[in-house]
Amino acid sequence: MSIRRRLACVLLLALTPIGAQAASHLYRFDPVHSQILFSISHNGYSHALGRLHIARGWLRFDPDDWSTAQTELDIDVGSVDMGDAGWSRTVRERSLLDAKAHPTAHFVSTSVRKTGDDIGTIDGKLTLRGVTRPVQIQVRLNRIGRTIFEMKTVAGFSGSAQLDRNAFGITRNPGSIGRTVTVRLEIEALRDDDARRQYTQETTARADTQ
Repeated sequence: MSIRRRLACVLLLALTPIGAQAASHLYRFDPVHSQILFSISHNGYSHALGRLHIARGWLRFDPDDWSTAQTELDIDVGSVDMGDAGWSRTVRERSLLDAKAHPTAHFVSTSVRKTGDDIGTIDGKLTLRGVTRPVQIQVRLNRIGRTIFEMKTVAGFSGSAQLDRNAFGITRNPGSIGRTVTVRLEIEALRDDDARRQYTQETTARADTQ
């Protein structure tokens, strides 16, 4: 192939919209721009709001075939932030999140299906406090595109789920703390063909040091 033709192909690829290049790709979660927010009734007066950080994770996604999607991620339980240092410490205690004994929560998908325009359902398993339960997440694809910084390809999603805290053994103060936890996820993931291998390597290394 001549240099002129090669340059033309490169230019054409650069100008082609992301949607036109759609295929199944690997992405790694961006922990800076990904958040987990949750709320739970506080004595019936209000809903307490908290935040958790995603430590690491990967996903495989093809916008044209959601059924091939997969994801796996780890949540830093010790990062829980209730907006008050004392309250955050209480939530980390053994009778609640038990962050010392179980510093990481883990989610892995078992199936993904598209249910409408840019929306779908993720079924998976969440392990929290050493207890594994099925969880269903309603998810929306916000955008796949290139950032103006370093021209990286980013996939952005919003999601929501509801958890029964009792199902994970969190039964403290049933009269003052609600049973249903509403979870909201805001996710950005960077295209990275090595994301899954890096995740496996990191989690294996962490397990060896514990």
